[in-house]
Amino acid sequence: MITCLLYVAAALYLGVLTSISPCPLATNIAAISYIGRKVENPRLVINAGLLYTLGRCLLYLVLATLLTTTALSIPSLSLFLQKYTHLVLGPIFLLLGMFLVGLVTVTAGGTMIGDRMQKRVDAMGIWGALPLGILFAVSFCPTSAAWFFGLLALTMGSETGALTGVLDKVGIALPAASVPGAVLLLPLVYGVGTALPVIAVALALAYSAQSVGKTYNVLWKVEWWARMTTGWVFVLLGVYFSLKYVFEAW
Repeated sequence: MITCLLYVAAALYLGVLTSISPCPLATNIAAISYIGRKVENPRLVINAGLLYTLGRCLLYLVLATLLTTTALSIPSLSLFLQKYTHLVLGPIFLLLGMFLVGLVTVTAGGTMIGDRMQKRVDAMGIWGALPLGILFAVSFCPTSAAWFFGLLALTMGSETGALTGVLDKVGIALPAASVPGAVLLLPLVYGVGTALPVIAVALALAYSAQSVGKTYNVLWKVEWWARMTTGWVFVLLGVYFSLKYVFEAW
């Protein structure tokens, strides 16, 4: 039970961080603003935000489930995860942490909505928010991609018991080795995490355009501190695991 709660909390945390990362957050605001620009009823703007969020959640759920199920169905990869996770976890944590704190930079990418897509979204009204959410979720920014692939590592680790095994090696004993149904549960929780800040933005947009700026500033500050804290934790964990298991310093 404790293990399950830890994995669920981690998936929710990664989902929230994905949604409030600068690139996705700006995309979310732009998308909801685009959908709601002709909607006078605030309730409909909120509904558009919910549909947009649902589209993103569906994409994350399908993609994460497909990737993790495919990977775990390969016996050699599953065996590798069980036996050698403690060796690869150090370099992965170190590189991911360095990226998150800005020691390593990657050029941001994105997908712009074309004229044909704009016409289709306009024709669908607020229902156009659903495919728009799916479309924009495919357009991974570097930071959001890092959180998403962190979710994949968490999901695969929970299915094989690999992460629990690593924790056991450093003296952190958990009562269970895996989370039942993690391939479905953790991506779903992750999707819920991505929804929370988006709904906050939709509420702000529905009732006051000025509130959007204030909401964005608050979420940006929260994201910066959370990213820096998590990034340096990853760096320290990466150094520790690398020295202990890769280089066998002690």
